[in-house]
Amino acid sequence: MPTILRIRGWRVFFYSDEGHEPVHVHARKGDAECKMWLREDLYEVEQAYAHNLSPRLHREIRKIIFDHFELILEEWNRRFGGRYDASN
Repeated sequence: MPTILRIRGWRVFFYSDEGHEPVHVHARKGDAECKMWLREDLYEVEQAYAHNLSPRLHREIRKIIFDHFELILEEWNRRFGGRYDASN
C-alpha cells in the first residue's frame, strides 16, 4: 500500500494491485475511509465508496485531493506505468 500523502490526519494511498482500474486513491482518517476516482480529463473527483465519512470529512478529503491532484496523478503514473487504458 504505497502512501502518497499524510496530511491533516489523513493517509492517502494506493493498493499495489489496482493499476488495472482507472486512476483513484484510497484515504483513511481514524475510522473514516473512502475511495475516490480522479477524472483527469475533467479535473474532477468522484466518490467510489465511503465508510464513516461525515460531510465535513468528505469536504476535507476532496479539498486535499484537489490540492494534490497533479501529485496523485504523477504517483499513479510512476507506480502503475502510465495512464489507465480502458481497452484492457
